[in-house]
Amino acid sequence: MMNSADPHFADPGWLWLALAGPLLLYGLYRYADHQRRRQLELVASPRFVQELTAGHSPIRRHFKNSLLLIAFALAGLALARPQWGRTEDTANSWLGEDVVFVLDCSRSMLARDVPPSRLDHAKFAIRDFVQRHSSGRVGLVAFAGSAFIQCPLTFDHDAFEETLQAVDDKALPMPGTDLGGALREAYRAMDRGSRRKLVVLVTDGEDLEKSGVAAAKQLATNGVVVFTIGVGTPAGKEIQWVNPAGQMEFLRDASGQIVRSSLDELTLREIARATGGSYYPLGPLGEGLARVGSAIQILDRSGGPRHTHPDGVEHFHLPVAVALVLITVEPLIGTRRKKKMAP
Repeated sequence: MMNSADPHFADPGWLWLALAGPLLLYGLYRYADHQRRRQLELVASPRFVQELTAGHSPIRRHFKNSLLLIAFALAGLALARPQWGRTEDTANSWLGEDVVFVLDCSRSMLARDVPPSRLDHAKFAIRDFVQRHSSGRVGLVAFAGSAFIQCPLTFDHDAFEETLQAVDDKALPMPGTDLGGALREAYRAMDRGSRRKLVVLVTDGEDLEKSGVAAAKQLATNGVVVFTIGVGTPAGKEIQWVNPAGQMEFLRDASGQIVRSSLDELTLREIARATGGSYYPLGPLGEGLARVGSAIQILDRSGGPRHTHPDGVEHFHLPVAVALVLITVEPLIGTRRKKKMAP
């Protein structure tokens, strides 16, 4: 539904053009008219000038100029973006909220129990989710033994996707997996004034530093809700990686044993529970991320009221349309007086 409430200008700085532009143009018209008369007076007598301009209609000239002045003023109004009314949104607003994605890019994410690998599968699912479901700002934090903000919160989803595509197991130099540091870095990426702070943690759950649950409890006191997405299978898989010589080999621990990585759902459930969020396995088609939307809607019904869209309805097209009509009509109006038919 739409209404006519709250009339305002989205970019009021352009209103100066609607006022000063026509005044400047009017001054140019007066100057041009004065110069034209002065030049005629230099080449002809006043009586001859009067005879030369007998067929000219000052009223028609002023009317033509007025049309252009009004069109110029309307152009300034259009640039100021007049808005009134608000769109009543009958759905919940989770699609427009800020979401920080925290992506695990440690070597355990190279395991191929989820084809083509855990990391590639997670990246594809995040990109698909943002394209299909998100209209708000999105940000990206990549982590392994350390964490770094790869993409600050932005409405530019194309830039987000380019940054996401560039993330790999070499994005961060420090090996390991520190879930706690990743969550704290996600909090630093957030807007402190947001109504709700949402984090989507995408990982296989391995937490070598054992700090994830404690960090989640700390973030919960600041209003952060963490949804955890598990990537991989409980059975797990050996990790293959490209060594410095460019050859594929199995990752081994300090004792020379092949490392087998498995999904740690227990840790991810505890992190989500500590913040009032939920845990979902990612699934072969990214179903887990799709379920995040439903979970946020439940949060809205329990504690977040539905509300109108924060932006007014654009009406700049109205002054643009009128200005185009005036510009089109102006050249069709002549400045000659209509001749009276002789009896």
